[in-house]
Amino acid sequence: MKVALVHDWLTGMRGGEKVLEVVCGLYPDADIHTLFHWRGSVSPTIERHRIHTSFLQHMPLARSQYRRYLPLFPFAIEQFDLDGCDLVISSSHCAAKGVVAPGRARHVCYCHSPMRYAWDQFDAYFGPERVGAVASRWLYRPVLARLARWDAATAHRVHRFVANSRHVAARIRRYYNREATIVYPPVDTVFYQPAAVSPESHFLIVSAFVPYKRLEIAIDACRRLGAPLRIAGDGPDRERLQRMSGPDVTFLGPLSEEQLRGEYQRARAVIMPGEEDFGIVPVEAQACGRPVVALARGGALETVADGDTGVLFADASAESLADALRRMDDIRFDTARLRASAERFSRDHHARAMQTVIDDTLAAPVGTTW
Repeated sequence: MKVALVHDWLTGMRGGEKVLEVVCGLYPDADIHTLFHWRGSVSPTIERHRIHTSFLQHMPLARSQYRRYLPLFPFAIEQFDLDGCDLVISSSHCAAKGVVAPGRARHVCYCHSPMRYAWDQFDAYFGPERVGAVASRWLYRPVLARLARWDAATAHRVHRFVANSRHVAARIRRYYNREATIVYPPVDTVFYQPAAVSPESHFLIVSAFVPYKRLEIAIDACRRLGAPLRIAGDGPDRERLQRMSGPDVTFLGPLSEEQLRGEYQRARAVIMPGEEDFGIVPVEAQACGRPVVALARGGALETVADGDTGVLFADASAESLADALRRMDDIRFDTARLRASAERFSRDHHARAMQTVIDDTLAAPVGTTW
């Protein structure tokens, strides 16, 4: 059986790439097709595969400004030649699910989210305060509206959708009018373990620096409390966030897995201030025995139990988050409970669930969709 794997872009090891890594283990001979790939940016498990990139890889400034080519993503993803494939597995949060599979092939899409910026987060990325009123209305809005139409129109190319959470399954139902099987993303609970160290006084954020993560809320909340904050990650919002930060905020930049584990183990708690489709960071933190303070929306409702494995706050505001951080003083968190919560999302659980979904899809009669 010839298998093709399709992923939006390979520029770092985030949650989507960790899903792809597990699938690569299930199908070690499969080719990977992706819009962009920078050698060394993802794990050796992924890079052992033959990786095909799109023509966009060779465009000017592609390495540093690849998101500027967003209007061309649908055309580029449709150019991949998957002839001869029996099974296509796409890992998609943008355009990968729109790949054109051969007629006889089954297409399973692990959907991290329908396009956020095309559907319900346009203002966070392309609102007037970010790109200017004229560009927002007359340039980006028509482009994103066209992308949304393409995104909906190509949903039929997928035989079976797999969602990373109940929250994303609801979005798939809303925007694609399709049902989805839920398989939670994998977390390496063997690697992420508690350490025999006492937590320090600071809070920790592990995140890409993009608008919907709402990192500015956490910066403001910690400033109100006079609490030190450490932030691991990078992204296009870095300069803006640094300008609004005081001396108690430390920007760590991208970290290795070993460095990140140490940060989890030493933090008082990990903060997730934005709405996540699932959010692997809270589970990694719990695997290290640390509680999570998260916005009570999206995937956090499936990974964080208020008062047990963390604290949930209702409003996406610095005031609401600051109140939640104060509540931390009144709760005694149990490391064993935190570990047990994280084990629900282990790599082994994910791999078995994905293999079952794929096998069931292949065994179904030709033409079956879910």
